Amino acid sequence: MGALMTNLSASWDLCFVADKAGGLLGATEIRRLAEELGVTPTKKLGQNFVHDANTIRRIVSIAGVGEGDHVLEVGPGLGSLTLGLVESGAQVSVIEIDPRLAAALPDTLQKYFPDQQVSIITADALAVTAVPGEPTALVANLPYNTSVPITLHLLSTLPSLRTVLVMVQAEVAERIAATPGSKAYGSPSVKARWYGAWSIAGSVPRQVFWPVPNVDSLLVKMEHTPAPGDEALRRVVFDLVDHAFATRRKMVRGALAHYIGPERVSDLIAAAGLSPEARGEQWTLEDFVALARVVTSS
Repeated sequence: MGALMTNLSASWDLCFVADKAGGLLGATEIRRLAEELGVTPTKKLGQNFVHDANTIRRIVSIAGVGEGDHVLEVGPGLGSLTLGLVESGAQVSVIEIDPRLAAALPDTLQKYFPDQQVSIITADALAVTAVPGEPTALVANLPYNTSVPITLHLLSTLPSLRTVLVMVQAEVAERIAATPGSKAYGSPSVKARWYGAWSIAGSVPRQVFWPVPNVDSLLVKMEHTPAPGDEALRRVVFDLVDHAFATRRKMVRGALAHYIGPERVSDLIAAAGLSPEARGEQWTLEDFVALARVVTSS
């Protein structure tokens, strides 16, 4: 815990005991809490708060979490999804970048589920390097502009994660879950696949958010699959992916020439059983892994 406190701005466990519990936040409660805190949702932090209890319970149901699970939530905001996760019986940890919202969350938890324990970490999720208790599931309503970096960072940092269900901009969800050859397929698709199998798990209407966003949202889900290599190989694979998709219209031999070396790029691609004339969007994760193994052994 000492190392964790060094890396995070604040972390503390909460345990409340009282004689009432239950219920989730609605639109009235969300606006009242925001007004009391002087919080105006900001686009910079991607703050769009869900105010519909049915949507929250649907998300928790799709995530498939409950007793015996340790769920990590990023960006709990005013606590809508947090309460739904607590209601499921799961152990819950949250990461909140806004100190005002992190400080207010204990009061909300005490009011609705006073006898539950939740760990609150006040930090930028991209700076978190450990979470006590080894969470097994990531369930979150992620800021649209940082959803992919946050998801990939936590998957690489927290190997205990076995499932993910995140609510993100529809376009981002489609990129994460895309398959080779499709228009949406790109760097996030390949990198996310390193950690597991992804699929679109449902849509979320704009009207359940406050304020109402100007984009559509989708739920994208991951089930863990064994990684195809160790951390050293992952770094090479991700480097290859970055270069291959930096210029999508280029053949891979041109896109990867600077990284691998122009004099040997075609030979190494061929040695991996791949075509130098292909484009990155045609390659699967397994193709990038095959090339990475050749590159690291050459």
